[in-house]
Amino acid sequence: ERLIIRKFVADDCEDLYEYLSQEVVVKFEPYDIYTKAKAVIEAERRVEDNAFWAVCVKGRNKVIGNLYFAQQEPERINTWELGYVFNSSYWGHGYATEACQAIVDYAFTILLAHRIIAMCNCKNTASWKLLERMYFRREGHLIKKMYFKKDSSGYPIWNDTFIYALLKDDYSIHDQKNKKKNII
Repeated sequence: ERLIIRKFVADDCEDLYEYLSQEVVVKFEPYDIYTKAKAVIEAERRVEDNAFWAVCVKGRNKVIGNLYFAQQEPERINTWELGYVFNSSYWGHGYATEACQAIVDYAFTILLAHRIIAMCNCKNTASWKLLERMYFRREGHLIKKMYFKKDSSGYPIWNDTFIYALLKDDYSIHDQKNKKKNII
């Protein structure tokens, strides 16, 4: 209702820099904060990358975050992965939930996806709570699965990861319940 989800354009570099240069935003991401130069390169890369989607507030062309949505398994399995990163100035307003819900609706109704997965750092409470609000099921807790950063001695800082998934069947059940609530 409040958002436009579109492909990235090179001019999105300033908005991309605005949120990817925030330590609090990239804390759980596999990269460090961005410089302006790196944001310019990343915006140009995302223009060509069909997995990244810019999220803008309707009526403005300001990018407030992005979605990552890509097919992860061969077509016969039809599994897609969802990821999201948002400018901290827009946290707490439901924008991430609204954008993710739109891409989930698209996946199950247009792409006829069977399954959508999402992974997040176990310490990223806001992320896993968003997934649970959207009826994703926690399917796993991987202990020290990966690292993105190293400590001052050069040793990996290992992170635990939650794996979530939403099946088309579960989406359909919750979608019908939500439609009934809206009718009453």
